[in-house]
Amino acid sequence: MAMVIGEASGPVLWPLADPIPHVFDVAGPRSDGRLVVAAGGKLFLMDQASGALDRFAGGPGGYPGAGGEEPYIAVVPAAVATRTTFRGDDVFVLQLKPAGGILRIDSEGIAHPFANVAGVDLMNGITFDVTGAFGYRLLVTGAHAHHSTVAAIDGDGHVTVITAQAPTVEGGLAVAPPTFGKFAGDLIAPDELSGRIYAIAPDGSSQLVATPDLAHGGDVGVEAAGFIPDIELARATVYFADRATPGNQHPGTDNLLALSGAELARAGGAAGDLLVGTEGGAGLVAVRCDLTSCRVTSIIADNGTSHGEGHIVVAMGAASAAFGPAPAAVRSSTPPAPVALVVGSVAAGLIVVLMLALAVTRRRRRAQ
Repeated sequence: MAMVIGEASGPVLWPLADPIPHVFDVAGPRSDGRLVVAAGGKLFLMDQASGALDRFAGGPGGYPGAGGEEPYIAVVPAAVATRTTFRGDDVFVLQLKPAGGILRIDSEGIAHPFANVAGVDLMNGITFDVTGAFGYRLLVTGAHAHHSTVAAIDGDGHVTVITAQAPTVEGGLAVAPPTFGKFAGDLIAPDELSGRIYAIAPDGSSQLVATPDLAHGGDVGVEAAGFIPDIELARATVYFADRATPGNQHPGTDNLLALSGAELARAGGAAGDLLVGTEGGAGLVAVRCDLTSCRVTSIIADNGTSHGEGHIVVAMGAASAAFGPAPAAVRSSTPPAPVALVVGSVAAGLIVVLMLALAVTRRRRRAQ
Protein backbone atom coordinates (compact mmCIF):
# COMPACT_ATOMS: atom_id res chain seq x y z
CA MET A 1 0.00 0.00 0.00
CA ALA A 2 1.09 3.55 -0.69
CA MET A 3 1.77 5.93 2.20
CA VAL A 4 1.13 9.66 1.90
CA ILE A 5 2.67 12.17 4.31
CA GLY A 6 0.39 15.04 5.34
CA GLU A 7 1.16 18.21 7.28
CA ALA A 8 -0.50 19.57 10.40
CA SER A 9 -2.39 22.85 9.95
CA GLY A 10 -0.55 24.53 12.83
CA PRO A 11 1.63 23.95 15.89
CA VAL A 12 0.00 21.85 18.58
CA LEU A 13 1.50 21.19 22.01
CA TRP A 14 0.84 18.66 24.75
CA PRO A 15 -0.62 20.40 27.83
CA LEU A 16 0.41 18.96 31.20
CA ALA A 17 -1.82 17.89 34.07
CA ASP A 18 -1.11 17.71 37.78
CA PRO A 19 1.71 15.20 38.31
CA ILE A 20 0.90 11.51 38.74
CA PRO A 21 4.01 9.77 40.10
CA HIS A 22 5.26 6.94 37.86
CA VAL A 23 2.23 7.09 35.51
CA PHE A 24 2.60 4.74 32.53
CA ASP A 25 -0.84 3.88 31.14
CA VAL A 26 -4.43 5.03 30.83
CA ALA A 27 -7.54 3.08 29.76
CA GLY A 28 -11.28 3.47 29.52
CA PRO A 29 -13.45 5.32 30.02
CA ARG A 30 -15.60 3.23 32.36
CA SER A 31 -19.39 3.41 32.27
CA ASP A 32 -19.27 6.26 34.82
CA GLY A 33 -16.99 8.30 32.55
CA ARG A 34 -13.90 7.93 34.70
CA LEU A 35 -10.59 6.76 33.28
CA VAL A 36 -8.40 4.06 34.81
CA VAL A 37 -4.82 5.21 35.34
CA ALA A 38 -1.89 2.89 36.09
CA ALA A 39 0.97 4.47 38.01
CA GLY A 40 3.75 3.03 40.13
CA GLY A 41 2.20 -0.39 40.70
CA LYS A 42 -1.16 1.13 41.66
CA LEU A 43 -4.48 1.76 39.90
CA PHE A 44 -6.52 4.95 40.11
CA LEU A 45 -9.86 6.22 38.83
CA MET A 46 -9.65 9.72 37.36
CA ASP A 47 -12.56 12.10 36.98
CA GLN A 48 -12.08 13.93 33.70
CA ALA A 49 -13.87 17.08 34.79
CA SER A 50 -12.09 17.63 38.11
CA GLY A 51 -8.89 15.66 37.59
CA ALA A 52 -9.47 14.01 40.97
CA LEU A 53 -7.74 10.65 41.45
CA ASP A 54 -9.29 7.96 43.65
CA ARG A 55 -7.29 4.87 44.54
CA PHE A 56 -8.82 1.77 42.95
CA ALA A 57 -8.31 -1.83 44.05
CA GLY A 58 -6.02 -0.74 46.87
CA GLY A 59 -7.73 -2.60 49.70
CA PRO A 60 -7.62 -6.22 50.91
CA GLY A 61 -7.76 -8.60 47.96
CA GLY A 62 -7.03 -5.74 45.56
CA TYR A 63 -4.38 -5.14 42.95
CA PRO A 64 -1.01 -6.41 44.23
CA GLY A 65 1.08 -4.79 41.52
CA ALA A 66 2.21 -6.82 38.56
CA GLY A 67 5.98 -6.60 38.82
CA GLY A 68 8.15 -4.80 36.30
CA GLU A 69 7.63 -1.28 35.03
CA GLU A 70 5.00 -1.55 32.28
CA PRO A 71 2.10 -3.85 33.25
CA TYR A 72 -0.33 -2.31 30.74
CA ILE A 73 -4.09 -2.28 31.36
CA ALA A 74 -7.39 -2.58 29.47
CA VAL A 75 -10.98 -1.86 30.58
CA VAL A 76 -13.92 -3.96 29.34
CA PRO A 77 -15.88 -1.68 26.96
CA ALA A 78 -19.66 -1.77 26.63
CA ALA A 79 -19.46 -3.25 23.12
CA VAL A 80 -17.73 -6.31 24.60
CA ALA A 81 -19.71 -6.61 27.83
CA THR A 82 -23.05 -6.70 25.99
CA ARG A 83 -21.94 -9.53 23.67
CA THR A 84 -19.79 -11.78 25.86
CA THR A 85 -19.31 -13.04 29.40
CA PHE A 86 -16.87 -10.21 30.15
CA ARG A 87 -18.22 -7.90 32.84
CA GLY A 88 -18.39 -4.21 32.13
CA ASP A 89 -15.77 -1.98 33.81
CA ASP A 90 -13.54 -4.90 34.83
CA VAL A 91 -9.86 -4.05 34.42
CA PHE A 92 -7.35 -6.50 32.98
CA VAL A 93 -3.66 -6.14 33.81
CA LEU A 94 -0.60 -7.84 32.34
CA GLN A 95 1.45 -9.85 34.82
CA LEU A 96 5.11 -9.44 33.98
CA LYS A 97 6.45 -11.75 36.70
CA PRO A 98 5.86 -14.59 36.10
CA ALA A 99 5.59 -13.98 32.37
CA GLY A 100 2.34 -14.76 30.60
CA GLY A 101 -0.10 -14.02 33.40
CA ILE A 102 -3.14 -11.75 33.22
CA LEU A 103 -5.11 -10.45 36.20
CA ARG A 104 -8.76 -9.44 36.28
CA ILE A 105 -9.72 -6.62 38.66
CA ASP A 106 -13.49 -6.58 39.11
CA SER A 107 -15.51 -3.37 39.43
CA GLU A 108 -15.36 -3.69 43.23
CA GLY A 109 -11.56 -3.63 43.15
CA ILE A 110 -10.91 -7.32 43.89
CA ALA A 111 -8.17 -9.10 41.93
CA HIS A 112 -8.66 -12.53 40.34
CA PRO A 113 -6.23 -14.70 38.35
CA PHE A 114 -7.64 -14.79 34.83
CA ALA A 115 -5.44 -16.48 32.24
CA ASN A 116 -1.90 -17.42 31.32
CA VAL A 117 -0.27 -17.32 27.88
CA ALA A 118 2.40 -20.01 27.58
CA GLY A 119 5.68 -19.67 25.73
CA VAL A 120 6.31 -15.92 26.11
CA ASP A 121 9.22 -14.19 27.79
CA LEU A 122 7.43 -10.92 28.49
CA MET A 123 3.85 -9.73 28.10
CA ASN A 124 3.91 -6.34 26.39
CA GLY A 125 0.51 -5.43 24.94
CA ILE A 126 -3.20 -5.64 25.75
CA THR A 127 -6.49 -4.37 24.31
CA PHE A 128 -10.07 -5.44 23.56
CA ASP A 129 -11.55 -6.28 20.18
CA VAL A 130 -14.57 -3.98 19.87
CA THR A 131 -15.33 -4.88 16.24
CA GLY A 132 -16.02 -8.61 16.50
CA ALA A 133 -13.28 -9.59 14.05
CA PHE A 134 -11.54 -11.47 16.88
CA GLY A 135 -14.80 -12.51 18.54
CA TYR A 136 -14.91 -9.57 20.97
CA ARG A 137 -12.08 -11.14 22.95
CA LEU A 138 -9.21 -9.74 24.97
CA LEU A 139 -6.09 -9.52 22.79
CA VAL A 140 -2.59 -9.68 24.25
CA THR A 141 0.93 -9.80 22.85
CA GLY A 142 4.11 -11.30 24.27
CA ALA A 143 7.70 -11.47 23.12
CA HIS A 144 9.66 -14.65 22.38
CA ALA A 145 12.59 -15.48 20.07
CA HIS A 146 12.51 -12.14 18.22
CA HIS A 147 8.82 -12.56 17.36
CA SER A 148 5.52 -11.67 18.96
CA THR A 149 2.87 -14.10 20.13
CA VAL A 150 -0.67 -12.81 19.73
CA ALA A 151 -3.37 -14.49 21.81
CA ALA A 152 -7.14 -13.98 22.05
CA ILE A 153 -8.83 -14.73 25.38
CA ASP A 154 -12.57 -15.10 25.95
CA GLY A 155 -14.51 -14.03 29.02
CA ASP A 156 -13.99 -17.40 30.68
CA GLY A 157 -10.21 -17.20 30.38
CA HIS A 158 -9.79 -19.63 27.47
CA VAL A 159 -6.64 -18.75 25.53
CA THR A 160 -6.32 -19.14 21.75
CA VAL A 161 -2.96 -18.35 20.16
CA ILE A 162 -3.57 -16.44 16.94
CA THR A 163 0.09 -16.56 15.91
CA ALA A 164 3.51 -16.96 17.45
CA GLN A 165 5.28 -15.46 14.43
CA ALA A 166 4.09 -11.87 14.35
CA PRO A 167 6.66 -9.08 14.00
CA THR A 168 8.24 -7.65 17.12
CA VAL A 169 5.74 -5.21 18.64
CA GLU A 170 4.98 -3.76 22.06
CA GLY A 171 3.10 -0.99 23.84
CA GLY A 172 -0.39 0.38 23.37
CA LEU A 173 -2.47 -1.74 20.99
CA ALA A 174 -5.79 -1.05 19.26
CA VAL A 175 -8.22 -2.84 16.93
CA ALA A 176 -9.09 -0.98 13.72
CA PRO A 177 -12.71 0.08 13.16
CA PRO A 178 -14.64 -0.90 9.98
CA THR A 179 -13.72 2.46 8.41
CA PHE A 180 -9.97 1.75 8.43
CA GLY A 181 -9.83 0.52 4.86
CA LYS A 182 -7.84 -2.61 4.08
CA PHE A 183 -6.94 -3.10 7.76
CA ALA A 184 -10.46 -2.91 9.21
CA GLY A 185 -10.81 -5.29 12.16
CA ASP A 186 -7.07 -5.96 12.40
CA LEU A 187 -4.99 -5.59 15.54
CA ILE A 188 -2.78 -2.53 15.14
CA ALA A 189 0.56 -2.70 16.93
CA PRO A 190 3.66 -0.45 16.93
CA ASP A 191 7.33 -1.45 16.89
CA GLU A 192 9.51 1.20 18.49
CA LEU A 193 12.73 -0.38 17.22
CA SER A 194 11.94 -0.08 13.51
CA GLY A 195 9.34 2.70 13.73
CA ARG A 196 6.85 0.56 11.82
CA ILE A 197 3.13 0.13 12.50
CA TYR A 198 1.79 -3.35 11.80
CA ALA A 199 -1.68 -4.81 11.24
CA ILE A 200 -2.21 -8.37 12.49
CA ALA A 201 -5.27 -10.06 11.03
CA PRO A 202 -7.50 -12.64 12.78
CA ASP A 203 -5.84 -15.36 10.68
CA GLY A 204 -2.44 -14.44 12.14
CA SER A 205 -1.01 -12.81 9.04
CA SER A 206 0.75 -9.45 9.35
CA GLN A 207 1.08 -6.45 7.05
CA LEU A 208 2.85 -3.12 7.27
CA VAL A 209 0.43 -0.22 7.72
CA ALA A 210 2.87 2.68 7.68
CA THR A 211 6.28 3.87 8.79
CA PRO A 212 5.78 7.45 9.99
CA ASP A 213 8.57 9.97 9.60
CA LEU A 214 9.50 9.75 13.28
CA ALA A 215 12.62 8.80 15.20
CA HIS A 216 12.91 5.09 15.97
CA GLY A 217 14.89 2.84 18.27
CA GLY A 218 14.71 1.52 21.81
CA ASP A 219 12.87 3.90 24.18
CA VAL A 220 12.42 6.27 21.23
CA GLY A 221 10.12 4.95 18.48
CA VAL A 222 6.38 4.43 18.12
CA GLU A 223 4.97 3.19 21.42
CA ALA A 224 1.23 3.86 21.66
CA ALA A 225 -1.85 3.49 19.51
CA GLY A 226 -5.50 4.41 19.79
CA PHE A 227 -8.36 5.15 17.40
CA ILE A 228 -10.47 8.28 17.38
CA PRO A 229 -14.07 7.11 17.96
CA ASP A 230 -17.06 8.52 16.10
CA ILE A 231 -17.72 11.29 18.61
CA GLU A 232 -17.88 15.08 18.65
CA LEU A 233 -14.21 16.01 18.88
CA ALA A 234 -14.98 19.50 20.19
CA ARG A 235 -16.14 17.82 23.42
CA ALA A 236 -13.41 15.18 23.63
CA THR A 237 -9.89 14.89 25.04
CA VAL A 238 -6.84 12.84 24.00
CA TYR A 239 -4.83 11.25 26.85
CA PHE A 240 -1.29 9.84 26.81
CA ALA A 241 0.92 8.93 29.79
CA ASP A 242 4.28 10.72 30.13
CA ARG A 243 6.35 8.75 32.63
CA ALA A 244 9.37 10.21 34.37
CA THR A 245 12.40 8.07 33.53
CA PRO A 246 15.51 9.46 35.25
CA GLY A 247 18.71 9.07 33.28
CA ASN A 248 16.89 8.49 29.99
CA GLN A 249 17.52 10.77 27.02
CA HIS A 250 13.81 11.59 27.30
CA PRO A 251 13.41 12.02 31.09
CA GLY A 252 9.63 12.45 31.07
CA THR A 253 7.44 14.55 33.37
CA ASP A 254 5.23 12.10 35.35
CA ASN A 255 2.11 13.70 33.91
CA LEU A 256 -0.93 12.50 32.03
CA LEU A 257 -0.81 14.52 28.82
CA ALA A 258 -4.20 15.81 27.69
CA LEU A 259 -4.89 17.36 24.28
CA SER A 260 -8.29 18.88 23.54
CA GLY A 261 -10.28 17.29 20.74
CA ALA A 262 -10.68 20.71 19.17
CA GLU A 263 -6.90 21.04 18.87
CA LEU A 264 -6.69 17.53 17.45
CA ALA A 265 -9.28 18.39 14.81
CA ARG A 266 -7.50 21.66 13.99
CA ALA A 267 -4.30 19.72 13.37
CA GLY A 268 -6.03 17.34 10.96
CA GLY A 269 -7.34 14.45 13.10
CA ALA A 270 -10.82 13.04 12.47
CA ALA A 271 -13.07 10.19 13.57
CA GLY A 272 -11.73 6.82 12.48
CA ASP A 273 -8.11 7.92 12.38
CA LEU A 274 -5.42 5.93 14.13
CA LEU A 275 -3.36 7.99 16.57
CA VAL A 276 0.20 6.80 17.13
CA GLY A 277 2.57 8.30 19.71
CA THR A 278 6.31 7.91 20.22
CA GLU A 279 8.01 6.90 23.44
CA GLY A 280 10.79 9.45 22.98
CA GLY A 281 9.28 12.93 22.90
CA ALA A 282 5.58 11.93 22.72
CA GLY A 283 5.35 12.83 19.05
CA LEU A 284 1.86 12.20 17.67
CA VAL A 285 0.63 11.35 14.17
CA ALA A 286 -2.76 10.49 12.71
CA VAL A 287 -3.02 7.65 10.19
CA ARG A 288 -5.99 7.37 7.82
CA CYS A 289 -6.34 4.34 5.53
CA ASP A 290 -8.60 3.37 2.65
CA LEU A 291 -8.47 0.25 0.48
CA THR A 292 -5.40 1.38 -1.46
CA SER A 293 -3.30 3.73 0.65
CA CYS A 294 -2.67 5.28 4.06
CA ARG A 295 -2.11 8.94 4.82
CA VAL A 296 0.03 10.00 7.79
CA THR A 297 -0.47 13.50 9.22
CA SER A 298 1.76 15.04 11.87
CA ILE A 299 -0.25 16.25 14.87
CA ILE A 300 2.41 17.02 17.51
CA ALA A 301 6.15 17.11 16.90
CA ASP A 302 8.52 15.21 19.17
CA ASN A 303 9.79 17.22 22.10
CA GLY A 304 13.00 16.41 23.93
CA THR A 305 11.41 15.86 27.33
CA SER A 306 8.37 13.58 27.29
CA HIS A 307 8.58 9.80 27.70
CA GLY A 308 5.35 8.36 26.29
CA GLU A 309 4.04 5.02 27.52
CA GLY A 310 1.01 2.77 27.12
CA HIS A 311 -2.19 3.52 25.25
CA ILE A 312 -3.65 6.61 23.65
CA VAL A 313 -7.25 7.18 24.77
CA VAL A 314 -9.74 9.56 23.13
CA ALA A 315 -12.70 10.07 25.46
CA MET A 316 -15.74 12.32 25.63
CA GLY A 317 -15.51 15.01 28.28
CA ALA A 318 -13.40 18.08 28.81
CA ALA A 319 -10.21 17.54 30.75
CA SER A 320 -9.79 19.10 34.16
CA ALA A 321 -8.67 22.70 34.42
CA ALA A 322 -5.57 21.18 36.01
CA PHE A 323 -4.57 20.25 32.47
CA GLY A 324 -2.93 23.56 31.77
CA PRO A 325 -3.27 25.73 28.66
CA ALA A 326 -0.40 26.40 26.30
CA PRO A 327 1.97 28.01 28.87
CA ALA A 328 1.98 24.71 30.79
CA ALA A 329 2.67 22.64 27.71
CA VAL A 330 5.77 20.62 26.93
CA ARG A 331 7.54 22.91 24.51
CA SER A 332 11.20 21.98 24.30
CA SER A 333 13.91 19.70 25.57
CA THR A 334 14.04 21.62 28.86
CA PRO A 335 12.03 19.77 31.53
CA PRO A 336 9.35 21.82 33.33
CA ALA A 337 10.57 23.49 36.51
CA PRO A 338 9.71 21.42 39.60
CA VAL A 339 6.79 22.79 41.58
CA ALA A 340 9.03 23.29 44.60
CA LEU A 341 11.31 25.57 42.58
CA VAL A 342 8.39 27.59 41.29
CA VAL A 343 6.93 28.00 44.76
CA GLY A 344 10.36 28.92 46.13
CA SER A 345 10.85 31.55 43.45
CA VAL A 346 7.46 33.10 44.16
CA ALA A 347 8.17 33.12 47.89
CA ALA A 348 11.54 34.76 47.35
CA GLY A 349 9.91 37.42 45.23
CA LEU A 350 7.34 38.18 47.92
CA ILE A 351 10.08 38.50 50.52
CA VAL A 352 11.93 41.05 48.36
CA VAL A 353 8.74 43.09 47.90
CA LEU A 354 8.04 43.09 51.65
CA MET A 355 11.60 44.17 52.45
CA LEU A 356 11.37 47.07 50.01
CA ALA A 357 8.03 48.12 51.45
CA LEU A 358 9.47 48.01 54.98
CA ALA A 359 12.44 50.11 53.95
CA VAL A 360 10.19 52.78 52.41
CA THR A 361 8.07 52.90 55.59
CA ARG A 362 11.16 53.41 57.77
CA ARG A 363 12.41 56.23 55.55
CA ARG A 364 9.03 57.98 55.78
CA ARG A 365 9.05 57.70 59.58
CA ARG A 366 12.57 59.19 59.74
CA ALA A 367 11.53 62.01 57.45
CA GLN A 368 8.68 62.84 59.81
